Amino acid sequence: MDSNDITRRRVISTLGAVGTIGLAGCGGDGGDGGSDGGDGGTDGGDGGSDGTDGGTDGGDGGSDGGDGGSDGGDGGETTRPDTEVRIGMVQPRSGALGPYGTIALRGFLTYFGYEGADIPSEIGTGEYTLELGDTTYTMEVRDSGGAAGEAQTQAREMAQSADIIAGGTSSASANAIANNVAKRANIPYMAGPAASVALTGSSDNCGETVYRASETVAMDAQSGGKYIANETDIESVYIYYADYSFGQSVFQNYSRVLEANGVSVSGSQALPQGYSDDWPGQFENATQAGVDAVIGGFTVATLPAMLGTYLANDYDFRFVGGWGTRLSGGALGAALQNNLDELTAESIQNAGLGPLTTRYHWNQYDNEMNTQANETHRDAYGTNTDLFTSGMFTAASAIDQAVTESGSSNGDDIREALKGMTVQTTMKGEGGYQFQEWNNQARSAMTVADPIPTEDTQYWDAPIQPGAPIQTYGMDETTQPQDQQSCDLS
Repeated sequence: MDSNDITRRRVISTLGAVGTIGLAGCGGDGGDGGSDGGDGGTDGGDGGSDGTDGGTDGGDGGSDGGDGGSDGGDGGETTRPDTEVRIGMVQPRSGALGPYGTIALRGFLTYFGYEGADIPSEIGTGEYTLELGDTTYTMEVRDSGGAAGEAQTQAREMAQSADIIAGGTSSASANAIANNVAKRANIPYMAGPAASVALTGSSDNCGETVYRASETVAMDAQSGGKYIANETDIESVYIYYADYSFGQSVFQNYSRVLEANGVSVSGSQALPQGYSDDWPGQFENATQAGVDAVIGGFTVATLPAMLGTYLANDYDFRFVGGWGTRLSGGALGAALQNNLDELTAESIQNAGLGPLTTRYHWNQYDNEMNTQANETHRDAYGTNTDLFTSGMFTAASAIDQAVTESGSSNGDDIREALKGMTVQTTMKGEGGYQFQEWNNQARSAMTVADPIPTEDTQYWDAPIQPGAPIQTYGMDETTQPQDQQSCDLS
């Protein structure tokens, strides 16, 4: 045990009395519960993300390729150090957010399976040992129950023995861990898949110890908003959104990108979570505004009622936004089946749904790494890789690359190796994610795809899936400029 570990544990021992400070400011998004990005990206454009702004900008801040000496494994066979790395993983394993914690954990573990480790097919809580070469990764999984306060408590306890903390499905949980554990105890934290832009984009939350590979809501908007503006005939939109941080982030980011690209936001309405009272009345407002499309910043608790009303009536506007997880695909697909005579690609398009932006799905990236990783995931879990998988796969890949390059399990060494890293092994291809030095947020490509009926129900049990990508935006296009955010770690 080195002196840094001793100092950190002394700091952690004092956090029990003060650890809940700040939760009112970062844990209250709608019970946060993960109704924000925790949700899995079920709402229109949310992608499981709340926050305010993505925090990433292409090409800036020395955040691209190979910088920081972090292009790992290339140029020869990977030699991992003879050491043990302890990862403290906080995810919901119970409650409403439990299924999203499962998706996140499966993505993280799929990296280890891809690299040859034996991975568990069932993931609860407790310790899991993963052997990669001479390096032993011991991952301890704790249940947050979807609550920010519990996530913080579990992270604080694990920080006493872990080398790095990871996880946090909801944005409130991620912000609580970042502010009240990672920064106070000086332990590296790999957040995800929570997509609050403010986690890495705001000086209130970002920090030298806080990293995230998973995509943000601003990345949804940077790609989806540009597509709407430049590739469709949509000239005006009406945005409906849940009245808490995630929905507000959808509204703020889509408004910013659309208006910057010549599309008018002709109206907006904040609504309570789970709203289903009067969608016909709400859509009458969009009709009166004469818009070409509506966007919904909601989770799966709201979207089916919203989409069901939309499909049951002959509106003159389209329904656009973002893809969600397989879970939300099931709910939205059921709404389509209930309102269309036949579920076909043509009938979905004629109904006015899409195109939709996606952070990641298994069929959006044609490269060998993605193909093999999806096969590993199928073998272990019986499904195709999902919205959160790529970001969490990359989180694990980045940690392993940092350990290999630094030759160390020390948290400070891991953090330094992550700085500005180009992650070599990713599901979006070699070098497909790059951590920006000015905010430690990874940037990556995004795609746009139309909804189509599911082609292989063996590995995707939702009625709909993304079609082939009709537009891909590179990492330089999906990230928000540094001068639009308040974080600056460079």
